Amino acid sequence: MRRLRLLGLALLLCLAAAPQALAVTPQEVLADPALEARARAISAELRCMVCQNQSIDDSDADLAHDLRVLVRERLVAGDSDRAVVDYVVSRYGEFVLLKPRMSLRNALLWATPVVILLLGAGAAAAALRRRRPAPSAALSPGEEAALSALLKDRD
Repeated sequence: MRRLRLLGLALLLCLAAAPQALAVTPQEVLADPALEARARAISAELRCMVCQNQSIDDSDADLAHDLRVLVRERLVAGDSDRAVVDYVVSRYGEFVLLKPRMSLRNALLWATPVVILLLGAGAAAAALRRRRPAPSAALSPGEEAALSALLKDRD
């Protein structure tokens, strides 16, 4: 039993100490460390269209490989980081960005739930106002006299 615990602990330590596995193959790595660092930064911002919630840097999909190679080719050709990202977005759409750019369409998407929540709160407040009983009106002098007479008769 003790040996099994030690093996489990050793396995856990090995997994915790393992570096993050990236899908970038040695053939993709650029010789210039500065360009490679730029390529990695750009790749971390781009979504794998196959895996959906992974960057192309983390994905083993063929499309992610093609995008990593494309990013490096554009950087070697002299494109700026912004130009590379714009090029990829022009080919694959804004969905390829893990962090979408701020635009009117995106603002509408983010604002719609807030607007619906505010409209719902307004509708709920209006419904609660309608449910409140109307305040009772004061009795007229004739009604007060009739009420007093009824109460006296009761005693």
